[in-house]
Amino acid sequence: KSSGINAEWPLRPGEENYIKDICDDIIALKPDLVLTEKGVSDLAQHFLLKAGITAVRRLRKSDMNRVARAVGGQIVHRTEELKDSDVGTECGLFEVKKFGDEYFTFLTKCKNPKACTILLRGASKDVLMEVERNLLDAMNVARNVMIDPFLVPGGGAVEAAVAHRLIEKSKEIQGVGQWPYRALAEALRIIPKTLMQNCGVNTIRTMTNLTAKHATTGSTWGVDGETGNIVDMEDFGVWDTLQVKSQVFKTAIETAILLLRIDDIVSGVKKQSDIDAEKMAGKFQAANPQEGPEE
Repeated sequence: KSSGINAEWPLRPGEENYIKDICDDIIALKPDLVLTEKGVSDLAQHFLLKAGITAVRRLRKSDMNRVARAVGGQIVHRTEELKDSDVGTECGLFEVKKFGDEYFTFLTKCKNPKACTILLRGASKDVLMEVERNLLDAMNVARNVMIDPFLVPGGGAVEAAVAHRLIEKSKEIQGVGQWPYRALAEALRIIPKTLMQNCGVNTIRTMTNLTAKHATTGSTWGVDGETGNIVDMEDFGVWDTLQVKSQVFKTAIETAILLLRIDDIVSGVKKQSDIDAEKMAGKFQAANPQEGPEE
């Protein structure tokens, strides 16, 4: 028996002509590379390779969209609809490289790429996941700055400045109305206090110095995350995005309001002490049964 595929499943003359017509439609445009989401048969590979065309098969739809944006081409679903304008001509180099045990296809030297791929490599899976997480964080920060191009001083400077303003505002209010301002101010001061504790400095003394700086000098003073010193964040170069900082404030305040509105917490798990108390009550009732009313 022959082990060839065509011997097991021979192509009919109509099928062979159909495949050849599809390949002829592609070859007529004289491309160097063809990418498809589906598979490519051996006969189609033969016709394309004979014309000097490389075929890459089984790409994901998301990858196809990125490749089209990078090379300036268009995704076409029928070969009869192919036009010269659908062919991407902005890719300078196509190559296949091997990293480890995997082969990767590269489309490089594009004239005006509107999409790209970042290839990450690491010694282990854990290291690679950590690198990916850090990269995503950095990309999200850049995205937030592009959408909302406003920055605020980092290092706990914003929290200390807002806390100082809240304390000053509470002094103008009489009675219990001032305590929400003071409570929120104390909650915001936890951020610079945590930075100070991580640096191993005297928290009370450093927090006092930071409060004095905000009261006398300005609102850009924060904590150096390495030494614990009080520095001007404008000169130190540590900034936070306004979009993220405002969202953190909103989420914290809304969560506090939600907790204050809860009257009680209903738990579906009984405590062991409650179970023991119910058992003792059952034994007491069994030992002292109640007598019914006399007739």
